[in-house]
Amino acid sequence: MSDLRKLIVDDVEIEVPPQMTLLQACEVAGVEIPRFCYHERLSIAGNCRMCLVEVVGGPPKPAASCAMQVKDLRPGPDGQPPQVKTNTPMVKKAREGVMEFLLINHPLDCPICDQGGECDLQDQAMAYGVDFSRYREPKRAAIDMDLGPLVKTEMTRCISCTRCVRFITEVAGVPEMGQTGRGEDSEITSYLGRMLTSEMQGNVIDLCPVGALTSKPYAFTARPWELTKTESIDVMDALGSNIRVDAKGREVMRIMPRNNDGVNEEWLADRSRFIWDGLRRQRLDKPYVREGGKLRPATWAEAFAAVKAGLAGKRVAALAGDLAPVEAMFALKLLTEKLGGVTECRLDGARLPAGNRSGYAGTARIGDIDHAKRILLVGVNPRHDAPVLNARLRKAWLGGAMIASVGQPADLTYPVDHIGTGRKALADLNRETLTDEEKATPSLIVLGEGALTSDDGAAVLGEVMALCELTGSKLLILHTAASRVGAMDIGFVAEGGLKGALEGAEAVYALGVDEIDIPAGPFVVYQGSHGDRGAHRADVILPGAAWTEESGIFVNTEGRPQMALRAGFPPGQARENWAVLRALSAELGATLPFDSLIALRQQLFAAFPHLGHIEEVPENPWTPVARGDMSGQDFGGPAVDHYLANPVLRASTVMAELSRLAAGRHHAMAAE
Repeated sequence: MSDLRKLIVDDVEIEVPPQMTLLQACEVAGVEIPRFCYHERLSIAGNCRMCLVEVVGGPPKPAASCAMQVKDLRPGPDGQPPQVKTNTPMVKKAREGVMEFLLINHPLDCPICDQGGECDLQDQAMAYGVDFSRYREPKRAAIDMDLGPLVKTEMTRCISCTRCVRFITEVAGVPEMGQTGRGEDSEITSYLGRMLTSEMQGNVIDLCPVGALTSKPYAFTARPWELTKTESIDVMDALGSNIRVDAKGREVMRIMPRNNDGVNEEWLADRSRFIWDGLRRQRLDKPYVREGGKLRPATWAEAFAAVKAGLAGKRVAALAGDLAPVEAMFALKLLTEKLGGVTECRLDGARLPAGNRSGYAGTARIGDIDHAKRILLVGVNPRHDAPVLNARLRKAWLGGAMIASVGQPADLTYPVDHIGTGRKALADLNRETLTDEEKATPSLIVLGEGALTSDDGAAVLGEVMALCELTGSKLLILHTAASRVGAMDIGFVAEGGLKGALEGAEAVYALGVDEIDIPAGPFVVYQGSHGDRGAHRADVILPGAAWTEESGIFVNTEGRPQMALRAGFPPGQARENWAVLRALSAELGATLPFDSLIALRQQLFAAFPHLGHIEEVPENPWTPVARGDMSGQDFGGPAVDHYLANPVLRASTVMAELSRLAAGRHHAMAAE
């Protein structure tokens, strides 16, 4: 291609775009370049100088490869491609000198540092440093700052790479950190000594190349080589962020993000990263049966017998909670159909159209946000519902996208053109005329599930879909429940929604239902992992596995099926959710036709083939919903606390502290 430039890296000729930095070009050539300050998703700082290379024919000194582009290189005297060398004596000596300077003040506390074993400074000192230091002066110390309950600081270890400052400012959009002073007096600090407030502050732990910023809840609990690492999916929101669950024995010790450019890039929200202590508390580890108004521990046989007696001859309504995997919901649907009952997953009352995938999963992919030039938010607060998605919207704004909103005003970390708060503003948009050029501009509408929960939710959806047709926009429906799209895919719905399912129900089978209060009257069987709202109402409790304790499929808000792998085992007598339903079905005389998870998935994929294509987003046929009469009321704000949205979050002491701090900031008075 004509827009590529030839370049020789260590005698290997390559062709790369001229906008590439030398560091990126070297990686294309298969050459590793050490770095501390450079990060692919942050702006270039060029201040650690570890990435020095030699440019042949250039200045007689090494050049920082992260801060120089290929187009800045001059060809050779006879027009030969420019040359870059990364392994000459000059480069080796320069890197050793940089490393020696970095270690002047760095303390020798690797044995007690939580970064030990996965530290960039350790690795690069071994590979590119020297085994001695010429400095005998006392090391400089720095005062540790209190950044809150999540990020632990040891600022004496800081090498001033400024990755944390750039992330908080550029990606999180909450500029609460900076660098003060010059020379030996320079230090990274928070403004006015305050704690961080961003919902994504935990990412600075991953970004820090040394042990200056580490995880406070995880401190001094485990070493990386002691942990079993399992790839999984986050279920704290419907984005489906890719995560890695690190377990020590049977306990989850930490949760870290995995890179997936189509979903979460490499970021993770704090409530997803620090939720692991909620997996240990308030767990259900044995069956319970209510007798005389009180719950008593029981055996599985006693619990199944009580369920059989309670469901006999009754009209059953099966409900699925926000954290249920597709396999368990599919098994419950098969069992409920055999019992002649109904199923429902839309516990918040959202008017999502059954069988119309464009109406509940939309037509846009998360990656479409990157290319959209006009984005409209309708009845949604992405900073509250999906912080990582909100960071992606901010990235689009930084790239020139214009973002407008209809709904409650909120600080989304980027400027938004607030059109109105209610349905009238949405209807007025459908009356505007657009030029052909405006219609051809890549645009996107993000519809919040909260806008669909009122009685006129179907009319709101129809209005938004009509606006998509008018403007040529793609539709992204931002759900709040990780299980919702998967449940809609398998038809876990009833005529009349939740109200229709519960009307006349004499028994309720609640699979992880902790979002609603089940009305008095019906016999209630609760199957779940935590003793939360649903367990308090139950007549029989069947202990199930949390999402980290069983392998399960979750379909994210864009309709992408993803696999969460098992990282541990359920506590006590708790069992995998699909296995509980299979065993119960035999007791009820309605045996389900599978004996293993593999056999269950074979039936699931036969009935719904797209669920078998993991990590693929199907193209949804556009089926607009009819427009109707909308009420004139405003769209509401977040219905629940961001940090206390599900039973696992409510069981976490870390989330309780974050919720308390957030409430204190919300009610704090400004200083005079």
